[in-house]
Amino acid sequence: MPQLSLAIVGADHPNKDKSNRRSEILWSAPGEPVDLIPEPKNPVDPQAVAVFSARGVQIGYVKSFQAQLIRTYLARGRLTAAIFQDVAPWGAVIRLGLDGEHPTLPEPTAESPIDDDEL
Repeated sequence: MPQLSLAIVGADHPNKDKSNRRSEILWSAPGEPVDLIPEPKNPVDPQAVAVFSARGVQIGYVKSFQAQLIRTYLARGRLTAAIFQDVAPWGAVIRLGLDGEHPTLPEPTAESPIDDDEL
């Protein structure tokens, strides 16, 4: 069954406990577990799914257009595990394993080096 990478947004918003989401993202290492917690009482979006680091600090939210799908996966027990994948300009990327498959980090993509003669 597939694995899925998700963009985690909202890194610039403060946490209620005053912890800094961007700092926590920078402390997170690829492969560390993350937790996805539905927030049905979220006043902005009752479908919201918060994401917490291995240290229990919120790093952001699943993008709203994907939140309902992820909540369905959680409710049906389809989500096996989630791991931190990478830092991104908007926040972070996490990797999900579904239907018994544990998430693994994708192979890095090697960009071809630029030859000085091409500049």
